[in-house]
Amino acid sequence: MTTTRPTSDGPPETDQRAARATRRRRGPVLTGTIDREAPVPMYRQLAQRIVEAIDERGLGPGDLLPGEHRLCEEFGVSRTVVRQALARLEHQGVIERVKGKGTFIAHPKTPESLVHTLAGLYEEVAARGGHVHSEVRRQERERASVEVADQLRVPVGSAVVVIERLRFVDGEPWSLSTTWLPEDVGAVALHADLRDRSLYALLAEHGIRAVEGVRSAEAAIADDEQGSLLRTGVGQPLLVLRSVSFDENDRPIEAFVAYHRGDRSRFEFQLRASPSDMSTAELRHTLL
Repeated sequence: MTTTRPTSDGPPETDQRAARATRRRRGPVLTGTIDREAPVPMYRQLAQRIVEAIDERGLGPGDLLPGEHRLCEEFGVSRTVVRQALARLEHQGVIERVKGKGTFIAHPKTPESLVHTLAGLYEEVAARGGHVHSEVRRQERERASVEVADQLRVPVGSAVVVIERLRFVDGEPWSLSTTWLPEDVGAVALHADLRDRSLYALLAEHGIRAVEGVRSAEAAIADDEQGSLLRTGVGQPLLVLRSVSFDENDRPIEAFVAYHRGDRSRFEFQLRASPSDMSTAELRHTLL
C-alpha cells in the first residue's frame, strides 16, 4: 500500500522559526505615516519615524534595518527620500551602512570635546555617567626624543616620564595614549596607580594644573599593534588627538598623543566668530 505524505509546510513552530530567520535577514518591519502637507521635509519625517520605530521595537546596536526598497514600500516614499533620511541618521551616528551587508543600528559613540577643552578622557566620560579604566602598559623614565624635547622645552636626551595607557570606556577598548611629562612633573605620577584614576586630578592634587593648551585632531589608519589592542583590526580608521598643555607660567607640563577608535568616538568643536580686525593670514591659520 502506498502512503501519501501530507503536503503541509510543516508544524507551526517550524513556520515561526523560519519567519524569525527571515526577519533577521531582512530587518524588522517599520511602519509609519509621512505627512506630505507638513512643512517638515519628508526625509526628516522619515528619519524621525525610523528612530521612533527603533525605540518602540527595542532594537539595539548591530540589529539590521530594512533595505532602501522596503523602506520605500513601507512608508510610501521615493528612494531619494529614503537615501536622504538614512544619510541624516548616519551623520547623527544612529545607523551605520556596511557595503554589501546592509544598514545596521550603530554602536553609540562618545562625543568628546577634548579638542577645545583641557579636560581628559576620564573627566569627559565621567561627566556623562560612564566609567573609564586604564591598562597601564608603560610607566617609566626615558630619554626625550627630538619631538618630545621640543614640545616640553627640555634638552634632547634629558629624562622625562612616559605613561602609555590602553583606555577602556564601559569595558570596551577606546583609545591608546602615550603621555610625556617633564621629570619633575612626572615624579608624582611615576609610581601612582592610574588604572582607575585621572592623571589630571593626580597632578592637580600636587598643585600642577594645566591652564592652556594646543590640541589637534587628524585621521590615521590602525597598524598591527593598534588594531589588535583597540580590537578594530589593521587598516581601520582612527582619530588621533595630539596635545601640549601649559601651566600658569606658560611652562609645558604634558604632551600626549592618543589614538581613538573611529567607530566609537567623535570630537566636538565649538566655533566662534573671529574678531573683525583679524588678519587674513591669522584667519586662514585658524580655519585649517
